Amino acid sequence: MYKIAVIPGDGVGPEVVAEGLKVLSAVALRANFKYEIVEYDFGGERYLKTGEVLPDSVLEELKGIDTIYLGAVGHPEVQTGILEKGLLLKLRFGLDQYINLRPVKLYPGVESPLKDKGPEDIDFVVVRENTEGLYLGVGGFTKKGTPDEVAVQEMINTRKGVERCIRYAFELTKRRKKRMRLTLCDKANVLTYAHDLWRRTFKEVGEEYPQIEKDYALVDAVCMWMVKNPEYFDVIVTCNMFGDIITDLGAIIQGGMGIAAGANINPKGVSMFEPIHGSAPKYTGKNVINPLAAIAAVQMMLEVLGEEKGAQSIERAIIKTLTSGKIKDLSAGKMGLSTKEAGDLVASFV
Repeated sequence: MYKIAVIPGDGVGPEVVAEGLKVLSAVALRANFKYEIVEYDFGGERYLKTGEVLPDSVLEELKGIDTIYLGAVGHPEVQTGILEKGLLLKLRFGLDQYINLRPVKLYPGVESPLKDKGPEDIDFVVVRENTEGLYLGVGGFTKKGTPDEVAVQEMINTRKGVERCIRYAFELTKRRKKRMRLTLCDKANVLTYAHDLWRRTFKEVGEEYPQIEKDYALVDAVCMWMVKNPEYFDVIVTCNMFGDIITDLGAIIQGGMGIAAGANINPKGVSMFEPIHGSAPKYTGKNVINPLAAIAAVQMMLEVLGEEKGAQSIERAIIKTLTSGKIKDLSAGKMGLSTKEAGDLVASFV
């Protein structure tokens, strides 16, 4: 029996979460596991009504559940940063979800903007450090609002944080058993202190994995190669900021935000799973948003919970849906099916 916290969130979040839960219900019957849903209404509407984003008491409560399923965060009437920092980052930091995991996989039936690249070429994973770097928000202003204003934001890297992220990436590369290559994405030629720590740690930890090829690439080169030669990559490990950027590039080359899911993982604690497309407020309530990314997030959730049979069943169902000819486009309003119809189709293939 798994206890799953569900945070539908803002915009189209509740719509895609409903379809993800529909597929979860179908696969639970097939794979023979049980779960309990605990729903939370955190997001823009609650903040506007109460001023609350995520109370500390609820954060403590979430430490006692098995996993979190998140829809989307972002409300047009809430100042940028309030929900992102107060909900998303507070969950990541408070639950020590130090790995952000983003598969970049082109499925059959999905068109990539990269000419002549197919599913056999685009199948890699980005491991992003998730609780350090520039996202800690260490810094401040002096003389704010004047011509002499100074703004400082510091990149924080600890040996512990860097090492556990790199070690996770090596273990993932070993489990995947594909190209057996781990690429460290950094900017060591300019960020000479922070990324010297990354390179030294990568080299030292890598000595424990002689079977894995160790590769180094500057972030600008990674961006070029992801477009030109995506088939080169197996697993990429990188810092928080660079991971945030290159995973959006990854989403586009795999067919767009409508198919991209992500995980915020604490390997020994509570992890969180979500589509990466955001709240898309202009589509709210129209029943036109593509739910496949949210469904793929459920697949990732089951993988981390150890429900491999259920996860594989969902992936097969997604592929059958994409190759059925019934999905015309992954963009909102262009699918050829409604949000609910698309969810029904995936569930029927589980």
